[in-house]
Amino acid sequence: MSESSATETVVVRTYVPAYQKSRWESHADDLEMSQSEYIRTMVQAGRKGFESDDEEPRSPDATPGGSDLETQVLDLLSSGTYNWEELLATVSDDIEGQLEDALDTLQAQDQVRYSGRHGGYVRTGETDGN
Repeated sequence: MSESSATETVVVRTYVPAYQKSRWESHADDLEMSQSEYIRTMVQAGRKGFESDDEEPRSPDATPGGSDLETQVLDLLSSGTYNWEELLATVSDDIEGQLEDALDTLQAQDQVRYSGRHGGYVRTGETDGN
């Protein structure tokens, strides 16, 4: 396995009740963390009791109040050397995932929708006459 594929980030999706997501959002805000970083940290903390000694080391715990991007860069660089292009490709994959998650949430809340007629996403109720 190449060094870059071993640390490549990928999007993981799950569906939870709206009240649960709301609680997670609130707690993440309290900790000054992004939702992605908060959920990643919760999963890592929950796995502590299930990990065996032969598993790969986990990335360092998140730092509440720190920059999510800074944490991602530090996590990547703890496993090797990356050039600018490799770092950019890895962190922009995460931004694409965050944008997709945000659009999914906004569509589920009926705040935005995709309009083929307008060639992209629009706020709900703002497409008439535009």
